[in-house]
Amino acid sequence: MQTTELHEIATTLRHARLNRAPIAAPTKTWQQLDADAAFEVQRLTVEMAVSEGDRVVGYKLGNIAKAMQAAFGLDQPDYGFLLASTFTYEGTAVDPGRFIEPFVELEPAFLLTRHLRGPNLTVADVINAVEYAVPAIEIIDSRVQNWAIDLPDTLSDNGSTGAVILGGTPRRISDLRLSDTRGTLHFNGEPVMSGNTHNILGNPLSATTWLCNRLAAYDVEFEPGQIILPGSCLEAVRMNAPGTWTGEFADWGSVQFEVSPA
Repeated sequence: MQTTELHEIATTLRHARLNRAPIAAPTKTWQQLDADAAFEVQRLTVEMAVSEGDRVVGYKLGNIAKAMQAAFGLDQPDYGFLLASTFTYEGTAVDPGRFIEPFVELEPAFLLTRHLRGPNLTVADVINAVEYAVPAIEIIDSRVQNWAIDLPDTLSDNGSTGAVILGGTPRRISDLRLSDTRGTLHFNGEPVMSGNTHNILGNPLSATTWLCNRLAAYDVEFEPGQIILPGSCLEAVRMNAPGTWTGEFADWGSVQFEVSPA
């Protein structure tokens, strides 16, 4: 695709995000858009945000669980940059007006203490690079009307990022059973969805390894101090009413936020 077309897609998606106004799927308008071109669009939208004062603080993997792929009609994971502006404090109110059509996910988040760069990384490399894990909630949101997305659409849209809330119970990964930890989302105290970290490519350390090796093709490396979201352990739940959301991992900890219109 022409560079001018990539900039056009990036600008269109950036305006959709800022104006909270969904657009038709980019692949419908720009039919030559593939995954590689979509990542370049993603990079351009991030560059726009950084030029306006934002900051890249990590990376995310999405739609890793089969339940998530089935829910959104995808057959591959997506991935994207994490920007500081998307992070929200635990326990604070989130205005649903910030989003277009949001869903809530529960996942671990990894805090890195070493560089990671693919290709040919192993899970052992990732274990050595992770300092702590914390429970996290990701609010995913698409700038594409009705979530009618193919892989290039969500990649162009930075992996359908919305917001991230980190919990306050950091643990060493040696103290966790990341291949078998049950996670549950509660809304107003009632459980609404459950899953297991096993759904994250067997365990979220494997998913992080996959992500770093995949992004090496785009000359991306993970840096100390960055946050990695390896994907949700359960099917995302629509966020469509005021109330309290709590994500809880068994024998680990929880993370909570309020939905309250401004």
